[in-house]
Amino acid sequence: MKRLPKDLIITIDGPVAAGKTTAARLLAERLGYCYIDSGTMYRALAWKAIQEGIDVSSPTMLLDLLARTELEFRPGPERLRVLVDGEDVTDALRLPRIETASSILSVHPSVREELVRRQRQLGIGGGVVMDGRDIGTVVFPDAPVKFYLTASPEERGRRRFRESPHGTGSLEGTLAEVERRDRRDMERPASPLKPAPDAILIDTTFLSAEEVVKELESHIHRKLRDPRDFLLA
Repeated sequence: MKRLPKDLIITIDGPVAAGKTTAARLLAERLGYCYIDSGTMYRALAWKAIQEGIDVSSPTMLLDLLARTELEFRPGPERLRVLVDGEDVTDALRLPRIETASSILSVHPSVREELVRRQRQLGIGGGVVMDGRDIGTVVFPDAPVKFYLTASPEERGRRRFRESPHGTGSLEGTLAEVERRDRRDMERPASPLKPAPDAILIDTTFLSAEEVVKELESHIHRKLRDPRDFLLA
């Protein structure tokens, strides 16, 4: 088997709670690559907007906020640490209100355009595994290895509910929110959520995180056997 290129870009897209984050992080660790969660940019902007009382439905105000906001990403022992204007906000970015706000602001084409530009800057050197909702279709459409993870809405709802703070919300409410998020992501005019034409589709409904990663590795190794798929570093 040929050695893995040092500058390979691997994209992993899919709907909420499909297992992208865990799979991408574990895969990056095994490959010795950098893991980038593109969604942290949207959540970081949502956090900043909430702190300043900015309406996340206003793209003009959000672009102004972006222009004066420094987003920094630092490798951590378990995940990427996210700093907004020097403040580590990583642990706050998974709060339900941040998730909801980030989903709302992500529909604005002008906001997405600026964040896509920043995402490309982060991954342009390669050696990265980047997950999100439009990485293989918009951010890096020429990436040689693309995956699209999915799972049944019911299973994704259950996963989301298990991840929520203990004692908050309900399973039914979480399922409804997953469905709303799917509609926003798939029906937005700018970069709607969909598999890239050449993405490898993997259904994670009945797979553990370890099984998902093994399947990802298997597909990557299979591609490496065919030098026509990409240039080796």
